[in-house]
Amino acid sequence: MASVLRVPAKIFQQDNPTLFSGGRRQNSAALFSGGAGRSCSVFGRQKLATRISSMSTPKIQHLEKPSASSQHLGLPIMVNGCNGKMGRAVIQAAVSAGLHPVPVSFSRAEESGQTVEVCGKEIKLHGPSGRENILAFVVDEYPNLIVVDYTVPDVVNDNAELYCKVGVPFVMGTTSGDRERVYKTVKDSNVYAVISPQMGKQVVAFLAAMEIMAEQFPRAFSGYSLQVMEFHQASKLDISGTAKAVISCFQKLGVSFELDQIQQIRDPKQQVEMVGVPEEYLNGHAFHMYHLTSPDEQNISIYAEGTVDATIFLAKKIQSGAEQRIYNMIDVLREGNMR
Repeated sequence: MASVLRVPAKIFQQDNPTLFSGGRRQNSAALFSGGAGRSCSVFGRQKLATRISSMSTPKIQHLEKPSASSQHLGLPIMVNGCNGKMGRAVIQAAVSAGLHPVPVSFSRAEESGQTVEVCGKEIKLHGPSGRENILAFVVDEYPNLIVVDYTVPDVVNDNAELYCKVGVPFVMGTTSGDRERVYKTVKDSNVYAVISPQMGKQVVAFLAAMEIMAEQFPRAFSGYSLQVMEFHQASKLDISGTAKAVISCFQKLGVSFELDQIQQIRDPKQQVEMVGVPEEYLNGHAFHMYHLTSPDEQNISIYAEGTVDATIFLAKKIQSGAEQRIYNMIDVLREGNMR
């Protein structure tokens, strides 16, 4: 018997034209994180499969005047890395929400001086040179500015330090970098920031559920083996921050697994053949597969082991003279003494 659950993912004119121009039989659980705005959970006899998919290349729309009813009307936003897929998508979403993208963005050195059009708006790109002065000028022109960073992993820490030095709040969407250093930089500067390896609200909800499970049921999957396959477009250079977060939860749940065991699949042919990524999404997708396998081939053993854990748990409660007399297996799991 199985049940299926499906869950559906003003043009600014400034006085500075130079700056602004422009399956085994064992007990197993497989969790899939990745593509096209759909989610599927399938519960079988001893198998659990969860898919959270995101395979989309955002369609860019032209700028529209923000709604007069928007509570965020007039909030300026500077999107660094605006020429990339995520940068463009953020500008589109910002315009739809009534925010004002400013006509300047930080980009790679080879793109410095170029002017690009995003959502019908011309944005001047600036390389690494003179970034502090440029950012200070933009903050002066737009006092309520918030920076959004979707650049590249190699400059995460430098960018965070720049934002903190200038004193501008920011949202760090770029993954990797030395995250502990980023947090320390922000804490020491007292700047407001949102720092997350994953900005997808639905995926974050899934990660929160994993965190709750890891906290409440420590070592519940002790002895299980884990296989992780991570599919992303070829241009993604680093390990997914989402994968790191999910693996961290599994480690707290007692699974022995290291990041270098992740299978990173960046070859488009393999992506199509192995998980069926539609060809139109090969340049922008995310599909993760987490496969847990129990150490025992006899499916009935998990019930037997749980029963013994419950017996030991109850004996301890009796010995301690616990006031509560009736328990369930969730209470046993929360105790965290999995063998």
